[in-house]
Amino acid sequence: MTPEPGPGAEVLRYAAFTTDPAGGNPAGVVCEASGLDDAEMLATAAEVGYSETAFITGGDPERRRFDLRYFSPRAEVAFCGHATVATAVELGRRLGPGRLVFTTKAGEVPVDVTTADADVPRATLTSVATSSRPADEAVVDAALTALHWSRADLDPRFPPHVSFGGNDHLVLAAASRERLADLDYDFDALGDLMRAEDWTTVHLFCPGAPGEFHARNPFPVGGVVEDAATGAAAAAFGGYLRRLGYVTAPATYVVHQGEDMGRPSELRVEVEPADPRVRVSGQAVVIPA
Repeated sequence: MTPEPGPGAEVLRYAAFTTDPAGGNPAGVVCEASGLDDAEMLATAAEVGYSETAFITGGDPERRRFDLRYFSPRAEVAFCGHATVATAVELGRRLGPGRLVFTTKAGEVPVDVTTADADVPRATLTSVATSSRPADEAVVDAALTALHWSRADLDPRFPPHVSFGGNDHLVLAAASRERLADLDYDFDALGDLMRAEDWTTVHLFCPGAPGEFHARNPFPVGGVVEDAATGAAAAAFGGYLRRLGYVTAPATYVVHQGEDMGRPSELRVEVEPADPRVRVSGQAVVIPA
């Protein structure tokens, strides 16, 4: 049964980073949330039950500028990529293709909406400046314990980092696709560690075909086991690759996420050597009622 929204909130439901309503990451979108307070937005997000619901709390449609906030079922987050893509696609349907600018708690995020891909809109967000730093070894050990992983499960070519793309994410490289597929972690232990470290997700990944990666994003702090597509983590991951020196010329990577959940998602990540911002793009479709 589809949950009913909270008081005064009309919730639109989208699947982001996919062209299939059964794939991608579901996001709620509330286009008229100026009359909702924080408690009502949180209650609405909890009732919707998706990993994130986006709320437009103000703005100027003529200038295509909007104030945007994001709530998981448990808490507000500063930035959410898949809900941004979903919101941009909905506004693109209403206002037409072109540039939108969202003011978020992480900063200003421009998003370009196009309809060139078989009439399924595509939204490309430009992140705030990304950054990445080596993760504390003791904290990595605690994360591995919660994940039921060991150091032998990590790919030594990609050191553990905490990477920022609007939120902080622990980034860990799995030594194999099989290790990545076998995700069975301690929900409470990882959630407690993430809250203590102020991480939004843990971005687990492994390389695939050239220019492609497979990823999974546990999200216990949001009240869900895993995200099917995480635009904020994809932006942070682009910054991570840049920080490690893998980006020596403008590059586009494809991140496949949600495959092991049965909700395949595709995120395109564009990174330039001299620009700390990262562009993340994907399509989005309405989830039928």
